[in-house]
Amino acid sequence: MSDEPEVDFAATVEQLERLVERLESGELSLEGSLAAFEQGLRLTREAQRRLDAAELRVRTLVESPDGNIELSAFDAPAAEDERD
Repeated sequence: MSDEPEVDFAATVEQLERLVERLESGELSLEGSLAAFEQGLRLTREAQRRLDAAELRVRTLVESPDGNIELSAFDAPAAEDERD
């Protein structure tokens, strides 16, 4: 486990946006660009990990035919490009 404190999802996305701006600005050297790219990959993996964990936690309440309320896994609708 990392010694770094956990950063929330929104902060991770903000960091990614700042990195993209710096990369697009052309102000970084080649080495700086590579370091920013590597940091962006780490942040992207962390954001995806958080999204995956959130998806596992999402549950919906459904009423069974006998009238009982049950927890059911959330099935997200397929994205437009996945429906084809």
